[in-house]
Amino acid sequence: MPLGELSVIPPKVLDKIRHDEEFGWKVAGPLPATPAEGQVRWDDGTTRRVPLISARQALLEQSPWGGTDADFPEDESYHMTRATFTTMRLKTLRGMATVPAWRLRFADLPGTIDQVAIDWDALGRLEDLIGDRIGGEEVHDYQPLDARTLLVRYSYGVCGREPLDVRVRVAEHADVVVLGIDVPDQGSGMCAGVGMSGEGVVRLDRPLGDRVVLNAVSRLPVLCDRIPDACHDTHE
Repeated sequence: MPLGELSVIPPKVLDKIRHDEEFGWKVAGPLPATPAEGQVRWDDGTTRRVPLISARQALLEQSPWGGTDADFPEDESYHMTRATFTTMRLKTLRGMATVPAWRLRFADLPGTIDQVAIDWDALGRLEDLIGDRIGGEEVHDYQPLDARTLLVRYSYGVCGREPLDVRVRVAEHADVVVLGIDVPDQGSGMCAGVGMSGEGVVRLDRPLGDRVVLNAVSRLPVLCDRIPDACHDTHE
């Protein structure tokens, strides 16, 4: 899952785009075929095959108009004349990685734009993995008891003084494990909330391995809550 920018735009190109930010984005030349798939390679040597977007889709990632740029006047558009399949560096939850990318060239911009070529809709974005965010109720720590069992510690708020029957929620994916909690409904209206903490045990379908454990509320690795520096890549 990405933490860094998905586009690399040189300063002089960015200045031009900001000056004429109302412009459209158009294809003005033949484009290469999209490879069947690409490969992400992390700095620790692990790899993953990923689906890809086309060069035209990479172009539309630059547009604020949602792909409706065809109606823009020619003198109010940026024209992509060429695209080259390449790679770029990207910061992810698992560290720095080399990922597939499109290098886009334009007739009316003073440089190229590199755009990550991964098809996030097919792969699943972080928001899709985690779902809705619920404030004030979150996992703040975990401890592996064995390869597939986690002791999960959490906090939540109550309107009374008695702890609630809280259930730890887990969602497993190829690269991440998402931990959250389900807190019983306490009705509507205001109350003087009291902070509570608790812990529960969850059993994974397969060993945790090197998968990243995410907090369903903050959408960051649970490790970041305990060791903030873990969120800052040491290769930078």
